[in-house]
Amino acid sequence: MASDPLFLRRYRDFAAYNAWANRRLYAAAAELSDEQFRADRGAFFASVHGTLNHLLVADRIWLRRFTGEGETYPRLDVILFEARPELARAREAEDARIVRYIDGLTETDLLAGLRYGNTAGKRFVHPLATVLDHFFNHQTHHRGQVHGLISSFLGNEATPSLDLLLYQREVGLASPEAA
Repeated sequence: MASDPLFLRRYRDFAAYNAWANRRLYAAAAELSDEQFRADRGAFFASVHGTLNHLLVADRIWLRRFTGEGETYPRLDVILFEARPELARAREAEDARIVRYIDGLTETDLLAGLRYGNTAGKRFVHPLATVLDHFFNHQTHHRGQVHGLISSFLGNEATPSLDLLLYQREVGLASPEAA
């Protein structure tokens, strides 16, 4: 793993993709009425509002575990922001924080054990790389839920693609094959 020069680049790409996908998702969420934004649609965190807050809460908890800095919370369903503009600004700030953290990592860091306690108080040790796999996968999982909720209100045409391949094409990591 550590000898692979693309290993660290993968997490940098995921951090940048995460920020890109969140910008697209928040732009779509801005088109919802307040009633739609807060409607309990049976998602794990009930609504677009609840799920976007959950993602921010979870990211802050994980970054506290990673860095020892920042806020943490005793529950995963805390509503940090009622108003969308404040939630969006906090999301942008957290995405920038994620990018800075990932940019500062070395391959040695990725292989080192991360010791942490979960919100239930259980203690674990995982290689940082496997925790980062979870971290980015968790975001994708819940962004997908929010995407589905937004699509149910606005329709598929009004909901942006969050495909990783689209992001990679947009930033020049892939291109169409010449005819």
